[in-house]
Amino acid sequence: MSKTQQGFSTRELKKIFSIVFAAYMVLAVAFYFLAGEQLRYRDSRGNIEMPVANAATVELTAGSVVEQQFTPKIQIFEHLSVQWGVFNRVNHGTVNVQLVNLATQEVLLDQNLQADQITEGQVTTFDFPTLETVCNAPLALRITSPDAMAGDALTPVMKTDATLENGQLHINGQAVAGELAFSATGRDYIWTGLHYWQFAAAGAVILAAPLLLLLHKHKTGKKSFILNAMIALRRYHFLIKQLVDRDFKAKYKRSILGVFWSFLNPLLNMIVQYVVFSNIFKFDIPYFPVYLLCGNVVFNYFSEACGMALTSIVGNADLIKKVYVPKYIYPLSSVLYNYVIFLISLIVLAIVAVVQGIQPTIYMLQIPIALILVLLLSYGCGMILATIGVFFRDMEYLWSVALMIIMYTCAIFYYPSRLLKSGFAWILKFNPLYCIISIFRSAMFGEMMNMHYFAYALIFSLVAIVVGMICFKKKQDDFILYI
Repeated sequence: MSKTQQGFSTRELKKIFSIVFAAYMVLAVAFYFLAGEQLRYRDSRGNIEMPVANAATVELTAGSVVEQQFTPKIQIFEHLSVQWGVFNRVNHGTVNVQLVNLATQEVLLDQNLQADQITEGQVTTFDFPTLETVCNAPLALRITSPDAMAGDALTPVMKTDATLENGQLHINGQAVAGELAFSATGRDYIWTGLHYWQFAAAGAVILAAPLLLLLHKHKTGKKSFILNAMIALRRYHFLIKQLVDRDFKAKYKRSILGVFWSFLNPLLNMIVQYVVFSNIFKFDIPYFPVYLLCGNVVFNYFSEACGMALTSIVGNADLIKKVYVPKYIYPLSSVLYNYVIFLISLIVLAIVAVVQGIQPTIYMLQIPIALILVLLLSYGCGMILATIGVFFRDMEYLWSVALMIIMYTCAIFYYPSRLLKSGFAWILKFNPLYCIISIFRSAMFGEMMNMHYFAYALIFSLVAIVVGMICFKKKQDDFILYI
């Protein structure tokens, strides 16, 4: 099969596939080093949180013993904290804190505190360099004083109505109801992170298999949807460019400032929202203008791209009836046109970030990940909306309502911490656009992105593309009857 018939020569395809494979390997290595410990460890699911104290245990005079028994389910034990009561006085004497493995009688922690250094309600934290042998082991947090006297001693506090799983509080040898005001925290291993390179190798094989299959189909002259799509993109790339140029000219027709509005619009929106939310609603978020812009530019791109894709088939009805081109070109050109405007608006974000004093970090290498994810998500959703929009014209109005809901669940102008700690956390976590915005903000503010958000946004975007392309392909022959 000739190049003219297939659109690509075998050598060209090998070059394209080699670039794709090399890009995958570079991204896999970069991702490993960018992710750092977050890829291999997570906050332990067995962490014991400190309860809110409502009572005293016993004054730690010489001979008194407060012992909290517990069985941690923490793979890497790192921190142990205890809260104290001082009766609003300066106490004296020495307090001994021990952590003992009851199964082996091994003393894991043995540290003394001076009572006169402890204030009312103070939490003392003890750190372990590396402790990986106590998961599911019976432990005892034992607190004593060798020399304190009555009326001049510390008191560990407790919560009387708390029940610690597999734990028991003892005071002077007697079991009592309640839980000592203490916490035990650490990290767990992430299995996928520990076997990252095995997964990366498996991903390389999974990627190579369809590429080799496509190459084989090309050599044998067999049809392939992906090959046909690649050929169509090559054949009609000029038309895509013309459609994008047309949208640019239509958008800025008779506009004095023209394309400058691509800079000015996000800047003005940011200024208005900054004034409203920082002054009227008293939002106190560090680098708030940058925080706002990160959310605004991503959401605005998604909104505009999907909105134009929704009407792309109906809006190009005259052209579709006169000239044959693959119909997916139209939603694709809408998504790409808005992507160009989106990239232009990032210049405004960069300027505001510099003015705000945001320092560049290695984590800014994550920005392309967010940019690719939002492009994939917009294209997938755009294909679905374009298909529905042909047969159900009311979708345009329903989509505007849906966008309002999406906007308020993207944490564009508020900090999501409170919502994430509430029963409504799923609203944010299951919004792929919020996940992308979170990744984008993490990159801007020098933080590692949330791996769960990345995985969810990627999977959701790829599924949306597959569903969108399947639906579009099945229904495209019927478009002519409804436009």
